Amino acid sequence: MHLSTYLLFEGNCKQAMEHYLTVFGGELTILLVGDSPMKGMFPESMHHRVLNAMLKSNNLAISASDWLRPTETFIQGNNVSLYMSGGTVEATKEIYAHFIEGANITDPLTEQPFGLYGALQDRFGVCWKFHAAIN
Repeated sequence: MHLSTYLLFEGNCKQAMEHYLTVFGGELTILLVGDSPMKGMFPESMHHRVLNAMLKSNNLAISASDWLRPTETFIQGNNVSLYMSGGTVEATKEIYAHFIEGANITDPLTEQPFGLYGALQDRFGVCWKFHAAIN
């Protein structure tokens, strides 16, 4: 498994990640909501937003997306999470289980079109995201 940073933006994820690419170099991939298998889960007005962006270079990995919860308010300061990814489904479930006591679960750990995914704010106030590919 890998631990990296996950950033949330209020509609300017693409611009921010393109800027970080000029600073750090590497390879940037961006998937818009409207280009994803999940586009039907979002209103058309959100199809231009970034569902997932990943910047990888020799020295860093940054994942990011735009804020995609239309019924909740984006709050500057809660936009950085720790991102656990790359492990097996079983390992991800095991680590996630260690975090749920006293946590505010924002996204239960479930299968999504892009793999197993869950997110929570642990009992210490730290935001975590968990992802595993489903083979």
